[in-house]
Amino acid sequence: MLSAIKDELFYRSPSFAGSLPAREEIEEKYKWNLTDIYKSPYEWEKDFNWLKENSEKIKEFEGKLVTAKDLLECLKFDEEIGIKLGKVYLYAMLSKDLDLSNSEANGRYDRVVSLHAVIAEHSSFLAPEIQKIPDEQLLKFVEEEPGLKIYSHFFENLKRLKPHTLDTEKEKLLAMAQPISSAPYEVFSLLENADLKFPEIEGEDGEPVQLSHGRYSSALFSPNRDYRKRVYKNYYKPFIEHKNVLAALYSSNIKGSIFNAKARKHSSTLEAALFGNNIPTEIYENLIVSVKANLKPLHRWAEIKKKVLKLDELHPYDSYVTLFPAAQKKIKFEEGKKIVLKALEPLGKDYVTQLRFAFDNRWLDVFETKNKRSGAYSSGTTYGLHPFVLLNWNNTLNDVFTLAHEMGHCLHSYYTLENQPYPYADYTIFLAEIASTTNEALLLNYLIEKSDSQKERLFLMEKFLLNAVTTFYRQTRFAEFEKITHEIALNGGALTYDNLCEIYGKLYKEYWGETMIVDEEETYTWARVPHFYYNFYVYQYATGFAAAQAFSERILTEGETAVKDYLNFLKAGNSKYSIDILKDAGVDMNSPQPVLAVINKMNALLNQIESSIKS
Repeated sequence: MLSAIKDELFYRSPSFAGSLPAREEIEEKYKWNLTDIYKSPYEWEKDFNWLKENSEKIKEFEGKLVTAKDLLECLKFDEEIGIKLGKVYLYAMLSKDLDLSNSEANGRYDRVVSLHAVIAEHSSFLAPEIQKIPDEQLLKFVEEEPGLKIYSHFFENLKRLKPHTLDTEKEKLLAMAQPISSAPYEVFSLLENADLKFPEIEGEDGEPVQLSHGRYSSALFSPNRDYRKRVYKNYYKPFIEHKNVLAALYSSNIKGSIFNAKARKHSSTLEAALFGNNIPTEIYENLIVSVKANLKPLHRWAEIKKKVLKLDELHPYDSYVTLFPAAQKKIKFEEGKKIVLKALEPLGKDYVTQLRFAFDNRWLDVFETKNKRSGAYSSGTTYGLHPFVLLNWNNTLNDVFTLAHEMGHCLHSYYTLENQPYPYADYTIFLAEIASTTNEALLLNYLIEKSDSQKERLFLMEKFLLNAVTTFYRQTRFAEFEKITHEIALNGGALTYDNLCEIYGKLYKEYWGETMIVDEEETYTWARVPHFYYNFYVYQYATGFAAAQAFSERILTEGETAVKDYLNFLKAGNSKYSIDILKDAGVDMNSPQPVLAVINKMNALLNQIESSIKS
């Protein structure tokens, strides 16, 4: 089956609570209506059994795609399997996530995951077989059979992949080598999550606290500087103790990338990583160049933080703490809905109407309940069904932003599904975070404009700046670090902990400027970031953030024309390559304009903050 199930959900940070209500205590209107998928588990079983009994029939087409009719029949049967498989998977996943202790639901999920692997094996012949059809013959098939016309871009993309697709035996060898290539990440993950022992330290209240990843992250927001410093210094200790092993793992991961890139005849690991989504390496490189040319807003922010916090020296453990603590209002879900609906009015009547429809028709599962999955996500695109959004509402402003974020994903999926045929009814990770972040940008703008408190406005402005620091500047710094270290390895250089620390420390200083003191611990950040094992993944956070600011700025200043372009972006799915979809919507990622949209917004907010501080 060519269309894989979308298992990359859009997760947000988990929520925490004490005593949780049982699911039956929650009003129906705040719970998913899973009968939109299947009326009962019995109906699910019928489709599951049909897939078990019929999916292997796809293999009957192997070696027989010799006419236009044969090709169309094969693709249509593959779609029939894919649509049913997507449906049984979604129902199994959602019902499991509502109660992780439910053995029946867990069993359904395990069964469909196993079935998916079997079906993928059955249909594995299809892409290579289409690639073998001569271009002239494939063009003739499309002319002969009108039903094949919608597959034109699909065929074009398969042909694009052909120069880097090997013969059957070599592809099998690469597949056999995959567990070896992924071993560094597997070892890193085990080390980081299971074997690293973090020390116990004195907490904010004087009581002993066992450090962990989560406690480290939350501690950086603490107003108690001694506590922040204590957590920061101790958190890095196990990473420094294992610096040789971690450097070897990182280096081995890059060597695996080099092996795969060379085997597939790519000129670099960067090209290999971006090739799948047809992203030119210039996009990656231009991001770094454009951001590096616009570091002054980050330097300004460092100076402001040092001044307002009244510090002799600014250290990395000071970079997250708020300068403008505001009293946290409790925001109930119904109020949060109204805020989001109002904030997203600039997207037009159709968008808001569909958003309200989703709220009123149980597309969301809102409240935390016993054994429900933590965090938040949107289920993505499942052909023939609407998306579903999981929340764990705790009456905070962050919950309102999470709602806007996840509904951005949700309506991106909705518009894609409503406007695209099955082959294009999805979108790439490169595009995925843009719709969600655009919603957050519009929400932030609305809240700042409507705020009647200077203190609250400053808090909201700071929220944007923190997002820009973590999602835009930090991820670009990570992207540059990856580029430098991969190039060293490609040129035969060694990657020891010493030069990894030197490279990362130099970049950290360059990005933050002279105001920031770079502690030794910070230079070991490379040793603790799992995304560095994903190979050129993190740049998409920065490009997505930049594109979202460009969209939101156009929507707020240009109105209807920009909204039309934006809705066309949401509707495009995979009907074109990601870069072209953005360009059609007025955002050119080859230009510095999206980056400048972030810079301009940062400077405008920094001006307001500086003016408020002086007054």
